Amino acid sequence: MLKYGDAALAASAAKLLEQYRAGASFYFASPERTLLAQGVWARVPEREGEDGSLRLPERTAAVLSAAAQAGHAAPLVVGAIPFDPAKPAQLIVPNEVQWAGPLSFDDGLLKERPAASAWEMQPIPAPEAYMDGVNEALALLGQGALQKVVLSRTLLMTAPEPVDVRHILRNLACHNTHGYTFAVDLAGGEDRASEVRTGPRTLIGASPELLVSKKGLRVTANPLAGSAARSDDPNEDRRRADALLVSEKDRHEHKVVIDAVAAALRPYCRSLHVPDGPSLVRTKTMWHLSTRITGELADPAVSSLELAMALHPTPAICGTPTDLARSVIADIEPFDRQYYTGAVGWSDANGDGEWAVTIRCAEAEGRTLRLFAGAGIVAGSDAAAELAETSAKFRTLLLAMGLDQEQRPTGKEE
Repeated sequence: MLKYGDAALAASAAKLLEQYRAGASFYFASPERTLLAQGVWARVPEREGEDGSLRLPERTAAVLSAAAQAGHAAPLVVGAIPFDPAKPAQLIVPNEVQWAGPLSFDDGLLKERPAASAWEMQPIPAPEAYMDGVNEALALLGQGALQKVVLSRTLLMTAPEPVDVRHILRNLACHNTHGYTFAVDLAGGEDRASEVRTGPRTLIGASPELLVSKKGLRVTANPLAGSAARSDDPNEDRRRADALLVSEKDRHEHKVVIDAVAAALRPYCRSLHVPDGPSLVRTKTMWHLSTRITGELADPAVSSLELAMALHPTPAICGTPTDLARSVIADIEPFDRQYYTGAVGWSDANGDGEWAVTIRCAEAEGRTLRLFAGAGIVAGSDAAAELAETSAKFRTLLLAMGLDQEQRPTGKEE
């Protein structure tokens, strides 16, 4: 296995995917590269509270420096940051890593494989309750102080046998070669002491959204906001894409996010380029409005993790104003998001790295898989339409589980 400092790449990204083991590995594939990390050399010390999140890049830099002094030629930190920045992050320096190029699959292998034959499903909240929450948010939006809030829901899926995380990860990767596919061991993260552990706890997903990347002086962010479900009919699919691109409601939602991301990056940048309008990106299940923001840093010492923490949480996954939106989310959502809508990725001792927004994801443990999906609520939103959007977003994981619109799990989900 390749060690730190090896210049050679692994034979293929697909080979790294096959070597992944739940509970013992960190996996992250982006459009640029694929990373498999194994073992734990050190953990970044956990600190709760606002001060803890503000000093996370500093604590991370100290651990990376200690790793370098101990003989690691090119150490890096990998892991996940929770939605609530005041809660502890799950970041480690692994014992060993392998790198490969971007994911690609032979046509004959580019096919999902069923991961389980039967699932029981419990929606939290129930669909009707989720729509009630959207209407509550719309009433708050009408008062003027709140501009946007993202409301999410979960599907608690239970299988007759332990969840095969590697199998689902492979299925996600097959149709996310242009996005960010990941699996993070959460064994050392925030523990739910009242619950009995039933196996490795893993954050797994296939995000289409880059929070931020840094290479040398170059910084890139690619926020997504404004979505429409894909259609299997090519003509209808094109119609939905065209309608999204000109939708006044969705373009307003998108602009709120772009303005906030640009404002957060400007203090760090000598120059920053923000396109005049959004473009379209697609996944297997969704169309999204996308704006790729690029800039040149003024200080090369700024790390990708510091930039990620400056951006997180963006209005794309929280809302605006941030503090008010977070308060509304806490009041309306009947669950703790934990790592959903956080960030997942890596950063090296030079500060270079990639951090994706943790969406299209689930937490796997034992026989359960908890799926997450959300929708941005702005003036003009419709509760039924937002519910339908979350259902469409769930399909990324449902398809990877071997489920589709014709093969429904047991339980009520309308």
